[in-house]
Amino acid sequence: MLNILSLYRQAFSDLQRNVWILSVAMFINRSGSMVLLFTSLYMTKELHFSIAQAGLIMSLYGIGSVIGSYLGGWLTDRMNYFTIMLWSLIGCGAILLLMLFATSPLAISAIIFTYPLIGDMFRPANSTAIANYSSPENRTRSVSLVRLAVNLGFSVGPAIGGFVALYLGYKWLFVLDALTSFAAAGMLYIYLPKYPPQSVTANNKFDGQRSLSAYKDLRYLFFILLVALYGTLFFQLFSSVPQYFSKILHYSEDTIGLLLALNGAIVVLVEMPLMLKLEKTQRIFRYIIIGTLCLPVAFGILLLGKTAILFSLIYTVFITLSEVFAMPFMMNYALSRGPADRQGQYAALYSMGFGISTIIAPAVGLGLADRFGFNTLFVVLIGGSLLLAVLFQTIRKESARLSDK
Repeated sequence: MLNILSLYRQAFSDLQRNVWILSVAMFINRSGSMVLLFTSLYMTKELHFSIAQAGLIMSLYGIGSVIGSYLGGWLTDRMNYFTIMLWSLIGCGAILLLMLFATSPLAISAIIFTYPLIGDMFRPANSTAIANYSSPENRTRSVSLVRLAVNLGFSVGPAIGGFVALYLGYKWLFVLDALTSFAAAGMLYIYLPKYPPQSVTANNKFDGQRSLSAYKDLRYLFFILLVALYGTLFFQLFSSVPQYFSKILHYSEDTIGLLLALNGAIVVLVEMPLMLKLEKTQRIFRYIIIGTLCLPVAFGILLLGKTAILFSLIYTVFITLSEVFAMPFMMNYALSRGPADRQGQYAALYSMGFGISTIIAPAVGLGLADRFGFNTLFVVLIGGSLLLAVLFQTIRKESARLSDK
């Protein structure tokens, strides 16, 4: 037990105070993040949309996310990342309150599009802040600490959200999420420095000539394509799988919320100590591939297990292990590759990769499930996961070849 406690203490040591502040703000915000998890159920149960219609509307979330990420990256290379993060949180809270009055498909679609457009401007600014508040030696753990805060909030949010949706009604979810966005903005405003460190400002200056644009870095663009494919597979956790739990296994909202909360709880318990052990390694793509190979195991368990909730629990464990291994190293690669004057672009492309996946994931996942059934969907997801692991292996081999030169 003492060894375990010592490992946790080491995992959280020598991280900058500003990374901790950013992490606490993210925990507050994500504790209320129930919208993406329950919106598809809200549309099908409360507003009586079809599964396919809900999937198409949720795809607008991804379109807004891609545009918001691009704008966030463009702005981050030109202005203070603190300002972008602050107003993004405030804007998200205001937009969510409009869900209280929207009932038509057009109004819901407009809000689902606008919410991530404003919200995902936050991501490139947040990534740039993490890069500026950490050193190359502890960057993976800094990323993991912010992810830990997000997932700790995610473990609280869905559990509360499931009970709120069941006993108070879905619209209270939007109120609570809006309040947490405002609270996170207040946290950043009070405690986070309003301007970047002088050393960062100096490093970002350039004499009339900027480095190569991230949009011309072909190896990085291929990596982002694979990130988008990974996100398409992983985000079934939030789109098609809750519908599978509800319509096929007949789980109630609170049970679905607790299963999603387990995902966040495992990340909180496992990721930081694991990153402490792995962060000094240069084998980034080895762990990304391990995470990718957890996906077909997870979807295979859903395909084979039909009745006992034990299968749903094992699925949650494996989908979470995929996240724990793959995502911190993906983000570390994205933050480490770009030069100082292009950090916003590299961070934006990384966010856009996941944004594209949120366009594809609900439309393809829910569309396939609606037309061919969930068994066919899981077979497609297993095949896609195995292909993705092979493609990441090609990048790994290329990186090893270049490093040997």
